[in-house]
Amino acid sequence: MTLADVRRVAGRIRWYVRELTGESTYDRYVAHARVHDPDTPVMDRRAFEHSRTDAREADPREGFRCC
Repeated sequence: MTLADVRRVAGRIRWYVRELTGESTYDRYVAHARVHDPDTPVMDRRAFEHSRTDAREADPREGFRCC
């Protein structure tokens, strides 16, 4: 296995982990916000995650936390 193969596999593993954990969601939000409304300020990661958590807990179809 060459160094290029190792890097390719590592990149795929990194992509999978970011998708699985939801970390790439913020990156998609930033890209979407900049394309569709470039004049509006983009939330920082902390505000985005807070907003995302609030929305998820407010909608029972998205899952909820009891405690």
